[in-house]
Amino acid sequence: PEVINGRTHKATVVDLSPWVEYEFRVVASNGVGIGEPSRPSALLKTKAAVPAVAPMTVSGGGGSRSELVITREPVSEELQNGEGFGYIIMFRPLGSATWTKAVVASVESSKYVYRNESITPLSPFEVKVGVYNNEGEGPLSSISIVYSGEDEPRTAPTGVSALSVSAAAAELSWQPLAWTQHTGRVLGYEVSMG
Repeated sequence: PEVINGRTHKATVVDLSPWVEYEFRVVASNGVGIGEPSRPSALLKTKAAVPAVAPMTVSGGGGSRSELVITREPVSEELQNGEGFGYIIMFRPLGSATWTKAVVASVESSKYVYRNESITPLSPFEVKVGVYNNEGEGPLSSISIVYSGEDEPRTAPTGVSALSVSAAAAELSWQPLAWTQHTGRVLGYEVSMG
């Protein structure tokens, strides 16, 4: 801290965070050294302000068919700057001009799920997340690309063949399903015996 002239009995403390409790002490100094600090002041809470920090990490994806799942890193309490804190979720299909906006009042929730039957599976969306509190709206995050949920595979594997390798074992083979724009990558196959 800056040293204040000995004839001054008042100081302005700057660069404090909004909506945070502080206590203060004063120490006297002279050419010989520094004295004992005063007793702490009463707690003082600074005034609220519009949030200044948007979520740093916005991502998502997965979910079921007709869903867009958006996740974000929560903003810590000391950066919320006031009461009534929440998130503004904005998204649009890649290439669209119109944003859809949703307000999420829950501070703890780090996931938002938008459900709509018109969403094409595995479609890219532009997503950004902002913040607000009772004082107003803060900044928005940078845009992230998030894909809607995949659809289940619509076709069965073809070219299934079986080869007996012993009295108790058979080797199966089939043609893998190709990646499609709707179903995405096949994560596994299930083998059933009849």
